[in-house]
Amino acid sequence: MTACNGLTRIPNLQNRFEDALRQNRDDILQFFSRIEGREPGRLEHQDLVAALEAGETKKLAGGAFGEIIISTQEAIILSPWFAFAVRPQPGVWEYVRVNKNDLIVKELTVSEFLHLKEQSLDKTLNGISLLELDSEPFNVSPKPTLSKWIGNGIEVLSRHLSAKMFQDKDNLQPLVNYLRQISYKGKPLLLNDKIVSLDTLLTALTEVYLYLAALPRETPHSEYEQKLVEIGLEPGWGENAGVALDTVEMLLDLIQAPDPLTLERFLGTVPSTFNVVILSPHGYFAQANVLGFPDTGGQIVYILDQVRAMEQEMLRRIKKQGLDIKPRILIVTRLLPDAVGTTCGQRLEEVEGTEHSHIIRVPFRTEKGIVRRWISRFEVWPYLETFAEDVANELIGELQAKPDLIIGNYSDGNIVASILAHKWGVTQCTIAHALEKTKYPNSDLNWKKFDEKYHFSSQFTADLIAMNQTDFIITSTFQEIAGNKDTVGQYESHTAFTLPGLYRVVHGIDVFDPKFNIVPPGADMSVYFPYTEEKRRLASFHPDIEELLYSSVENKEHLCVLKDRSKPIIFSMARLDRVKNITGLVEWYGKNKRLRELVNLVVVAGDRRKESKDAEEKEEMKKMYGLIETYKLNGQFRWISAQMDRVRNGELYRCIADTRGAFVQPAFYEAFGLTVVEAMTCGLPTFATLHGGPAEIIVHGKSGFHIDPYKGDKAAELLVDFFEKSKADPNHWDTISKAGLQRIEEKYTWQIYSDKILNLSRVYGFWKFATSNNRKATKRYLEMFYALKFRQLAGSVPLAVEE
Repeated sequence: MTACNGLTRIPNLQNRFEDALRQNRDDILQFFSRIEGREPGRLEHQDLVAALEAGETKKLAGGAFGEIIISTQEAIILSPWFAFAVRPQPGVWEYVRVNKNDLIVKELTVSEFLHLKEQSLDKTLNGISLLELDSEPFNVSPKPTLSKWIGNGIEVLSRHLSAKMFQDKDNLQPLVNYLRQISYKGKPLLLNDKIVSLDTLLTALTEVYLYLAALPRETPHSEYEQKLVEIGLEPGWGENAGVALDTVEMLLDLIQAPDPLTLERFLGTVPSTFNVVILSPHGYFAQANVLGFPDTGGQIVYILDQVRAMEQEMLRRIKKQGLDIKPRILIVTRLLPDAVGTTCGQRLEEVEGTEHSHIIRVPFRTEKGIVRRWISRFEVWPYLETFAEDVANELIGELQAKPDLIIGNYSDGNIVASILAHKWGVTQCTIAHALEKTKYPNSDLNWKKFDEKYHFSSQFTADLIAMNQTDFIITSTFQEIAGNKDTVGQYESHTAFTLPGLYRVVHGIDVFDPKFNIVPPGADMSVYFPYTEEKRRLASFHPDIEELLYSSVENKEHLCVLKDRSKPIIFSMARLDRVKNITGLVEWYGKNKRLRELVNLVVVAGDRRKESKDAEEKEEMKKMYGLIETYKLNGQFRWISAQMDRVRNGELYRCIADTRGAFVQPAFYEAFGLTVVEAMTCGLPTFATLHGGPAEIIVHGKSGFHIDPYKGDKAAELLVDFFEKSKADPNHWDTISKAGLQRIEEKYTWQIYSDKILNLSRVYGFWKFATSNNRKATKRYLEMFYALKFRQLAGSVPLAVEE
């Protein structure tokens, strides 16, 4: 197993267990007896901790055995055997089995533990041979051993590459070869045929350095371009003599004394990213009038803001490199003939606020023709392979070239990105946004129960293929990768799991893999800005917002009324689904008398103006109506249908801040929490789930507050405490508001994001080039898994019935 720190190794779990048994044999046996009768024969972390802290075994909690149990994520009980999956730190797993009768402890392999887990579900699975997925033997990447490196992949990779270059100058030849093949439409951009080796490159760089050093720094490259070409260097080194000199000097420093910072900085200057393709097939992808539609939320906002920021950074870099090239960014999504008043039926749409970026839409099709209606993200799988083929043809026609970088979004976008990157051999980036496996507890073990509705067997298989094929993975938070000391991360949950009767994953992904990089997004500062900036406020929206919040009229856009306008408003805005937990927030509010006295509650969720096609949204709507009636909320509560105008939504946040209110994000799990960033950017004190990204965005008690959605009563009391303190001392509200704004400015901006993602594309593009010969086995392995499992599972998902 991986070491816990850089100096010492965690003592073997078997030895630790044996030591604990010697010290507290009788108490541990009593603990085993307590959990033995539980049904089913599988206990999760919280169950084990509760059992440990109950009765006389509570004294074990502070000892060696207690440490093991507190680190145990699950236990399997098949009497007399007790098997434990122990996680001493994020990303590190060990497995043991204990016989209650003779107290013999045995270490287990991942495969052995998963087999026991299957038996706990269904004893008839004993002895059944299953396909096992194991990606570990094919991994060629360096692996750190400290948790601090998780999500800092670019630094790990730069250290590894520069160390190899330092040890042996022959390892610099791949860099020379890489620079020689950098071109645009067949024209070399850095080196021409005169440079064939490291020695010829060094000679040319030295000559160019001396020549450029004698020129004024502002000399345009057109005045010295021919001279450089004669020496062997093409025009992509810089827009003027000063920039070109700095770039040449950086490469000379790298060759003579390789170090990770110089390598990353130099590769960041390489002109290699001009055509970017971004995949996001599901939902209603458009720039207006779609937010709040099924499967249509933060991911679209993320991508549109991402594209604007990336285009600006690409243009800045191209200009600095001295090149006359127009970049292209294409967002690829599904064309929906039944566009329901949106632009989703339009093939090509320019992205507002850009010069060279477009949305290109390609329809789903079957043998019967084009699919017209919206399809849930859980049901897209049988369409994606044909969709990928059609997308490939559209992109070649539009770009007249292969893209330089393909970015996938969510499970469907990532599998399509994988198909295209595999086809063209280009750099691939994966962004999950949310991996469903952690959102639906035990959805792997009980996949057969879930599959009719959610088709998780297809989705989890697609996720495994994408995360293993991709060159780099972007996450918004550390928790998304590896969780925290108590909670398993989204990606970490794919390390080892089983789909009983289908296949076992004994090594799906390693969170220490340097392909992981934490790159948090920001909010669009032109839309979301502090409520205190009076000159920028959008007063023209105020009558509409006044109507939205306080009108006495009840209709399909707003239900229930607020009778006391003097009270602050608790505000929340999200899709109306189970995981977002908006109905949970309404119930917390309804139950807490003091909270209802202090504040009003306003939620924007779902769309009552039309009949929903989403089963989960329908269930949540039914629940919401029930809560309104049960707790007699009319007078203190306002339920507003989804609002599509994000510019007006920005002013809505600020109007809530005017009431001295707060934003609450109550999700059971949130991968990042873009609405959290938006609210904080507008100056709203924010309360957000501690499960997922918001736990990292907010510093609890300073720039906002963490809430546990599973403990609604405590969350409501935290809100009561805040509003009582703010009522007694208005400075308390101001302090949290200002600290939230400061937090955003320091860490969550699109400028930081776009700079990082382009550097990533270049460093990982070089790594892909340098290790291409070592990746052939991985490529074949994933091809086989795709053909044997994914294609079969996707094909079993029923096609949509056209209405």
